Amino acid sequence: MIDTHTHLDYLDDPASARGELGLSALVCIGASPEHARNAVTLAEQFGDVYATVGLHPTDTDEDSPETRAAIELLAWHPRVVGVGESGLDDYWDDTKRAAQLLAFEWQLDLARRTGKPLVIHTRDKQDRQAAHQGVMEVLRAWPDVPVILHCFSGHGGLLKFGLERGPHTFFGFAGNTTYKNAREIHEAAQALPLDRLLLETDAPFLAPVPNRGKPNRPGYVRHTLNFIAQLRGMNAADLEAVTDANARRVYALPDPPAAPSGA
Repeated sequence: MIDTHTHLDYLDDPASARGELGLSALVCIGASPEHARNAVTLAEQFGDVYATVGLHPTDTDEDSPETRAAIELLAWHPRVVGVGESGLDDYWDDTKRAAQLLAFEWQLDLARRTGKPLVIHTRDKQDRQAAHQGVMEVLRAWPDVPVILHCFSGHGGLLKFGLERGPHTFFGFAGNTTYKNAREIHEAAQALPLDRLLLETDAPFLAPVPNRGKPNRPGYVRHTLNFIAQLRGMNAADLEAVTDANARRVYALPDPPAAPSGA
């Protein structure tokens, strides 16, 4: 199984976390200059780890010509499979929307130039939707760039927009999908066409039930898999096969090794 979005370098022992619960691949998100370098280092060290590189919307204080040059250089690395995470975040009172928009547009352009998908972070304050609306407004000008709507919130407008945008728009479901009151996320996970669905942990954040409140681990992605399979009335192994194929398609990951004959 593939964890399509994890902050592996945040964990105390990244090496041991990789192999938990039979994961075949992990995408380590490098959403700042430091973490981008860490993600690439881990991807160079371990054959089952791939990296993205970018600048998170809450880290735009680090945006500079030097930062962009460093991230752009890493973006062409053969073990880097995506750009970001980027996007818009209005959760915090000190949101710097103008800076976030500049960084978002730059990373969309970088994704287009490298031919790699952009991982998008979207977060609003409760009962508000300016960040979601802003992401849609920006993406309308970039219809050809593949994107992953990471940790999808269930926002109905963004769901409709993403589906209409075309088959190169994917939706990532994280551990918060398993939370009892996440009704909009449940509805989206049920309704979404299977070929647009990805599974992720966002580890060490958003640990799923039954580990909610604890540090998340890449292997916990199976709890989200089992929850969505039950929501959709599917066999978990069938859902795993589909979501892994989606992950390999959007990130251009190599196919898994063939099983030995007679196995």
